[in-house]
Order: sequence, then structure tokens, then C-alpha cells
Amino acid sequence: MTRIHRLLTWPAALYVAGILMWYEQYKLTGNPGSVWLFTVLSDWLFLDGYEKPFRLLVASLEIVASVLVVIPVTRVWGAALALGIMSGAIFFHVVSPLGIDPYKDGGALFKEACAVWLSAAFILLSWRAEAAAIVHGLLNRTRWNGTTRSNA
Repeated sequence: MTRIHRLLTWPAALYVAGILMWYEQYKLTGNPGSVWLFTVLSDWLFLDGYEKPFRLLVASLEIVASVLVVIPVTRVWGAALALGIMSGAIFFHVVSPLGIDPYKDGGALFKEACAVWLSAAFILLSWRAEAAAIVHGLLNRTRWNGTTRSNA
């Protein structure tokens, strides 16, 4: 079953990359809908006037996630980054003034964020041993490994 899951991460990764990259055209070109959305968010976060840096930061992170998720060696990193970005998107749609359906199109943006989140979660679940090893390695780097500053 693990082999099947891992093979199915290919379409999931391509879906994640495809959706994220599709929306880059709106974020990077300053599409009015994208500018409005990030203006609402930045104002809601008391970051008035920071719409453009916020929008471009999210776009940059999505591009990185898109590239990482389609490369087998970095797929876990890309899926983790996509999961984090989509967690933020879902959170902001639910709790901010944006709401679930900001464009009055039946919540298409929110539904796609949820689908990308589920796809990224599926990838991480399928590669859970590798994801756990990465987390374990990161945690070990941040610990003092049983020593303190005075002992070092």
C-alpha cells in the first residue's frame, strides 16, 4: 500500500503545483482582485500599506513550494510548505473579513485552498517516515544535545 500511496503523490504534487502556479499570474501582475484581497488582509492585520509586499511574499513562497513539491527529493519540503501556506489561507478565509466567498463565485478560491491542503497532507502522510526524519533532524539541530552553554 505504501508504494501505491507514493505513486499517487505524483498527481497530488502536480495538482498542488498547478493550482499554486495558476494563481501566481494574479498575484505577480497586481490583478485588481488580488490587490483587493491582500489589501483587506493587510488592513485587517494592521499592516496598512503593506499589501504589495505581503502579496509578493505569498507569491514567492507559493512558487518555491510549487518547485519543491514536483521534485521527488524535495517533495516533502514542498508539501510541508504548501500545507503551511494553505493553512494560512484557510485560516484567513474563515476568520478575517474576506470570508469563505470573497468573490461571490461559490467560494472557488476557498475550495481550491482546501483541495491543495488535502493534497499536501496526503503527500506528507504518504512520505511520513521521511517527514518525521526531517522533523527529528531539525529538532536535534535546535537542541543542545544534553549540554548547556557552560558545559560547551
